[in-house]
Amino acid sequence: MLLDRVTDLSLNKNPLRLAEIPTPVPKAGEVLVRTSVCGISDTELDEIEGRLPPAFFPIVPGHQIVGEVVELGPRVRALKTGDRVGIAWIFSACGRCDFCLNGHENLCAAFQATGQDVNGGYAEYITVPEAFTFRIPPVFKDAEAAPLLCAGALGYRSLRLSHLQNGQPLGLTGFGAAAHLVLNMVKYLFPSTRVYVLANTEQEQRRALEYGAVWAGNLRDTPPQKLDAIIDTAPFWKPVSKVLRHLNTGGQLVVNSIQKENGQSQAMLSRPQKVVRHVANLLRRDVQDFLQLAATIPLRPDYEEYPLESANRALLELKTGQTKGAIVLVPPFGA
Repeated sequence: MLLDRVTDLSLNKNPLRLAEIPTPVPKAGEVLVRTSVCGISDTELDEIEGRLPPAFFPIVPGHQIVGEVVELGPRVRALKTGDRVGIAWIFSACGRCDFCLNGHENLCAAFQATGQDVNGGYAEYITVPEAFTFRIPPVFKDAEAAPLLCAGALGYRSLRLSHLQNGQPLGLTGFGAAAHLVLNMVKYLFPSTRVYVLANTEQEQRRALEYGAVWAGNLRDTPPQKLDAIIDTAPFWKPVSKVLRHLNTGGQLVVNSIQKENGQSQAMLSRPQKVVRHVANLLRRDVQDFLQLAATIPLRPDYEEYPLESANRALLELKTGQTKGAIVLVPPFGA
C-alpha cells in the first residue's frame, strides 16, 4: 500500500492505494524480510495528515512488522533464512556519533524511522539492517507480536522514564493500544501501585476498569488522590494541560507520543516542581528488553485483524475511535 501525498483522512477516506512495486534487494549488512503481519499506529495518521510528513512520496507506511527472513545480503552474520524477526520504528542510526556511542541512538541526527524515512511494512517485502531486527519470542503469534513492537515498547520506555516506584499512584490518559499494555506491565512490575485512568469515552473507561484500574473518569474529572506519575497516551495536547494539576509536587508526566495533533506545548510550561518528559523515538534496547518482559509475563495485547486491502478503513476507524486495542494488517500481502 502506497501513500502518495499528505491529505485529510476525514475527507479522503482512501489515502493509500494498492500498487505493484519491485521487490527490494538487500545491501551489505541487510536482510530481506517477507512480511507476515504489520500493525497500524497513530503515527501513520500523523504521516497521512501532515503532522509528521514522510521523507518522500510515494512511500510504504508501517513500522510494526513481523516476518520471515528470506534473503541475506553480504556480510550478514547472525541471521539466517527462515528466522522470524520483528522490525520497529527505529530502522537505523549511524552508530558513530556521540549520541549513538553513549546509548542515545534515538537522538542520532541520522536516525531513520521505518515507514517514514524508508519504505515500511504495508507491503509483501522489506529490507532492513540486520542489526536493527528483533528476535520474536516463540510464545507470541505473529499478530500478537506486532503491536508489542510499537505500542508496547513505547509504553515500556514511558514507564521507565516515569521513575515509578512500587506503591506510587500512576495515572494514564487515554486507554488505547499503548495504555492497556502499560497497565498490564504495572500490575506485574509494581503490584502495589494503584492506576487511575482519564479517558474521554465510556468505552475506554469501562475497558480500563476491566483491566484493573482502580478508578476511571473523564478528562474533566479529578482522581481521588494526587498522582506521582502520569503517562499520557492520548494523541492530542489538550490532555496534557488538564492532567498536570493531578500530579504531586515533583511528579513526572511522560508524554508517550512521538508527535501530537495540534502541536502546542505551551500548556506544559509554568508548572514549577513538576517534571515533563517526552518520548523521543525508541532505542533498540527498549524493544529488546520489552519483548523479553512481555514474554515473561506473558503479555497478550488486544488486537483486531484487518486484511491489507482494508488498510484505509482500518485507519479511518482508528482515527474515529471505533477500534478496540491494536490493529494488525494480515495476509494476503502483495495483492
